[in-house]
Amino acid sequence: MIEIVFDTETTGLSPVDGHRVIEIGCLELKNLVPTGRVFQRFIHPDRMVPEDAIRIHGITNAFLADKPRFGDPDIVDAFLDFIGDHRLVAHNAEFDRGFLNSELARLGRPELQSARFVDTRTLARARFPGMSNSLDSLCKRFGISLEGREFHGALKDSELLALVYLELKGGREQRLDFSDPRTRDGNHQPVHRPGRRIARSRLTGEEKRRHTAFVAELKAEAIWAHALGEESAPQPEHEAG
Repeated sequence: MIEIVFDTETTGLSPVDGHRVIEIGCLELKNLVPTGRVFQRFIHPDRMVPEDAIRIHGITNAFLADKPRFGDPDIVDAFLDFIGDHRLVAHNAEFDRGFLNSELARLGRPELQSARFVDTRTLARARFPGMSNSLDSLCKRFGISLEGREFHGALKDSELLALVYLELKGGREQRLDFSDPRTRDGNHQPVHRPGRRIARSRLTGEEKRRHTAFVAELKAEAIWAHALGEESAPQPEHEAG
């Protein structure tokens, strides 16, 4: 299953107030494992970035001065191509969805439907009710390093969120898929594959007879013989013939 983990950085808290997207960062997961495919773009917002926002993400007006607008094909078309029709994973997904749909609406593009989104904050609240479930808090809870993260960044935060998402979906044990039809049947039992030889005992007949005799000699002194009683105790095997 392909999923896209993504994050945005913006000039403020609400597109209703005219705030805009200034960075998009995405990475692709296949069965919860990063494939190595990433997407990142910085975007000129056609407005000034407030100082309080700069203190969070460190993206300045001077840095954005020569960046393309969201409507540039290298941004909007490349972004839509990257996400395709895959499931979208974000932390506080409605925030990012609202900003992206605002940008798409300016261009007359269809909005991203809410059914496509997985909100990791909602998953975290269900698992850790009453606790802080910010991305930073979840990283610390799961032992995910925040070293080198002086500012928020869309791609960096997507990378961290991918690790958090894995933990929220069951942790590293999720990688051990015992329902894999290549190795297990529907009842999680090993599947024998034709052509694969099962190793047989290499004991000789004489070795088996000596082992049986050895067990018989110890039987009277064995703890299990006294605990279970003579009739319940395991009996030595005898070969036919």
